[in-house]
Amino acid sequence: MGKSSKDKRDLYYRKAKEEGYRARSAYKLLQLNEEFHFLDDPELKRVVDLCAAPGSWSQVLSRKLFAEREPVADGQEDDRKIIAVDLQPMSPIDHVITLQADITHPRTLERIYELFGNQKADFVCSDGAPDVTGLHDLDEYIQHQLIMSALQLTTCVLKRGGTFVAKIFRGRDIDMLYSQLGYLFEKIVCAKPRSSRGTSLEAFIVCIGYNPPAGWEPKLDVNSSVTEFFATCDLGKLSIDDTLQPWKDQPRSIADFMACGSLSSYDSDATYHDLPKYGVALDPVQAPTNPPYKRALELKRDGKLTRNI
Repeated sequence: MGKSSKDKRDLYYRKAKEEGYRARSAYKLLQLNEEFHFLDDPELKRVVDLCAAPGSWSQVLSRKLFAEREPVADGQEDDRKIIAVDLQPMSPIDHVITLQADITHPRTLERIYELFGNQKADFVCSDGAPDVTGLHDLDEYIQHQLIMSALQLTTCVLKRGGTFVAKIFRGRDIDMLYSQLGYLFEKIVCAKPRSSRGTSLEAFIVCIGYNPPAGWEPKLDVNSSVTEFFATCDLGKLSIDDTLQPWKDQPRSIADFMACGSLSSYDSDATYHDLPKYGVALDPVQAPTNPPYKRALELKRDGKLTRNI
């Protein structure tokens, strides 16, 4: 296994199957937490996992908030809640409330508030990504739009001082995203977990200390664009006046870059030969997600997808 393997089922893939995680991406969140400890805070009680399917990050959240903590004493109310949101259906996870919903729709926000008892979240994360095309500029643009959609919901539901973690695709214009997030959070760090392949453009943006502008009240509207949503926030907007002033380059926002995961962790791009053989077969716990183009693949397989010339 390793970078020469065609199926890419590296050690983290096998390790996830052995430890009961639905996807190898669980170790990305675990290694991020090793560096930033955002899941180790005993005051962490309300969490939202956006674009959650198949549910590996929700599994990590469940284990951190429930399995690794002392149970609530008899007679006391347990106000810990984890809400996982995705358009795809998810198999149940212990201590996780799953919502099959659109993260951009106001009704989703209303439902989250209802489940939280009209209280705001302490932590919001998103491991969502589009189906990549191989055209890096297009993939980066679509991923950026997905992050902004997740950010809209986050600004509505996250408490002041909370943390937001999301997957990004690094590119030449990524500093624009850093600048936009810098208007809303006190500290921005770009992190690359050791379980994330070095050949991948992906990294994770860790936004610490949510601090929205004074007087700004975010409001989701299904008929409003991202630009209209942040119109009153002055989210990194440039103004053009009528006076002919000499052009000045705007300073670029460069976020700190950090590698996560100890050197003793496995390298996802390496090949390991001296490892015990995995002889235990585990049953799947989550059905495969259905891509939007599934119907097209079925038609193509049956020879019914043709192009008229």
